[in-house]
Amino acid sequence: MRQAVTVLSDEEELFRETVRDFSDREVAPGAIERDRKGAIEPELIAKLFEIGVMSVEIPERFGGAGGSLFLACLAIEEVSRADASVGAMVDVQNTIVAGAISEWGTEAQQEEFLTKLASGSIGSYALSEAASGSDAFALETRAVADGDDFRLTGRKLWITNAAESEIFVIFASVDPSAGHRGITCFVVERDFAGFQVGKKEDKLGQRASSTCELILDGVPVPRKNVLGEIGQGYKVAIETLNEGRIGIGAQMLGLARGSFDAALAYTGEREQFGQKIGSFQAVQFELARMATDLEVARLLVYNTARLRDAKRPFLKEAAMTKLVVCDTAERVSSMAIELFGGVGITTEYPVEKRYRDAKPARVYEGTANMQLLTIARQIQRGT
Repeated sequence: MRQAVTVLSDEEELFRETVRDFSDREVAPGAIERDRKGAIEPELIAKLFEIGVMSVEIPERFGGAGGSLFLACLAIEEVSRADASVGAMVDVQNTIVAGAISEWGTEAQQEEFLTKLASGSIGSYALSEAASGSDAFALETRAVADGDDFRLTGRKLWITNAAESEIFVIFASVDPSAGHRGITCFVVERDFAGFQVGKKEDKLGQRASSTCELILDGVPVPRKNVLGEIGQGYKVAIETLNEGRIGIGAQMLGLARGSFDAALAYTGEREQFGQKIGSFQAVQFELARMATDLEVARLLVYNTARLRDAKRPFLKEAAMTKLVVCDTAERVSSMAIELFGGVGITTEYPVEKRYRDAKPARVYEGTANMQLLTIARQIQRGT
């Protein structure tokens, strides 16, 4: 493992404190109600744009903050500490939608779409389909050349932010016989003819984060909206998802921190047998394990984000980050419920929500087994 660098600069610390204060004030109070309604309130989304967490890495010339992936991860972590559903929206917007357009877009595409993403438009990333999950490139969505356009036909599933999004990064095959070399990436806008956002999934966790199907019925997409080159979609997707896994690590780190903070506070208040339950050694040991797990998770997220910002190899570390931090979030949030006891399994307290919110992260953007496969291949190659 490459050396971890976790000390924050004064600028980074100030940014984190600003987002933390905002999240405590604006995000945390509505988390339980947001979960019940299954939606993020438009007023909160507007405030997320106002504070700048929806455009951390977008260059200043396009209206963004011009920050690093590391800063984006700090924002995702702090928002997710308050509500992982809101953290999912911030994560996808920054790491894979704006990230893909920043890395692969032409100057004209960046000016058009990054400006929109920085000024109030939400984005979605559409790769998954019914027949292509872990086998992400068994795509059935087709893109057929039609003069100056391509016409996209097919269905996408499990698309985060879809209910709110105006901009969609969509993958389709221009030549099925070419396998992954036929896959091409397109930027599609919500008002394009033949484009429709379908049903919203009723999920176990992260319920306020919209997850919908997309229906493409001969959608005309201008050639100028091809992101990267024709047939280069495979590379766009792989490299973007590698960075996205760091963002998921930050999301789950924030969730785990929120669970630990709640458990620590509760064990310092709850009394049994005439004393605070936090004074019992068994409880202290569990808190110690949780704190240690959190520190390991933090080191992984911060180090991998630093590696990416330094333009050093990070594929193995990104897979390790998603694998370990998702496991940590599930384990820490589960223990938080146990430390809360009977009230922990009620919806009156937020710990059961965090436990439900942890589970989806082990699945999206690559299952745990896919991360293990990536890690194994990298270590066998000596990378």
